[in-house]
Amino acid sequence: MSYPRRTVRVVLEAVEVVARPGFSVSVVRCADDHTGWSPAEVSAGHRMVLVRRGRFRRKVRGVIADADPTSAYLAGPGDEERFAHPAGGDICTSVEFGARLWRRLAGDRPGLPTVYVDGALELAHRHVVASAADPDYALAEQLLTLVRGAITQATQAPTPASPARGDDRAVVARAREAIVADDPAAAGLFPLAEALGVSPYRLSRAFPREVGVSLTRYRNRVRVSRALERLEAGERELGVLAADLGFADQAHLTRTVREYTGAPPGAIRRLLAR
Repeated sequence: MSYPRRTVRVVLEAVEVVARPGFSVSVVRCADDHTGWSPAEVSAGHRMVLVRRGRFRRKVRGVIADADPTSAYLAGPGDEERFAHPAGGDICTSVEFGARLWRRLAGDRPGLPTVYVDGALELAHRHVVASAADPDYALAEQLLTLVRGAITQATQAPTPASPARGDDRAVVARAREAIVADDPAAAGLFPLAEALGVSPYRLSRAFPREVGVSLTRYRNRVRVSRALERLEAGERELGVLAADLGFADQAHLTRTVREYTGAPPGAIRRLLAR
């Protein structure tokens, strides 16, 4: 069956800004020249969509809901969705989760509905996009904030927590050891939590209580220490240094080193050389 051009949703651009095992983040720009419903699109997995600009309408299971910066929706596998654009185009952030990670974050709650996005949740959404330079820790922590807020509003129930397996101090000590040792499991917050046998929520909450700083700041502090050691040894290729230490690029390395030490890498190298 064919559909008139005026009813078809047009995706102008879908840019995947982060792709990691278990989740990905994309910025999607859409447009439509009519208010009619698009053909059905079947959701392949778990997805949370938040609007950065514009508004549109979504129909799923016969229920119609508006989506704009004050509301978001969560789609599950097999959801048959249709869209309409009564006000033109929109820009959205789409966060897709693998089934295993979604169960760890949200449990087995079926059919999560549209959720209200308050100011704090919108800020967390925008912070997710801004944190794309550090997807394994900074962005992962922001995703926890985002998902926790959305699911709590949608279900009026707390997000799942791991059964107690020793006290938090022991869990945090093992996390610190893995980060300092550059263990492959410490490549990101989610794989680290899984390797420790705790939920990402528990690890993210326990770490600042025990250490005084977030996981992201601690991991960056360890990377800055490694950068200082390399700079003291005379490292001149900042691009290579950034890649070796897991920074997005040389600019990301420079910003982080300056934030944590008060000086850029070039000045530090000259200082330590003397």
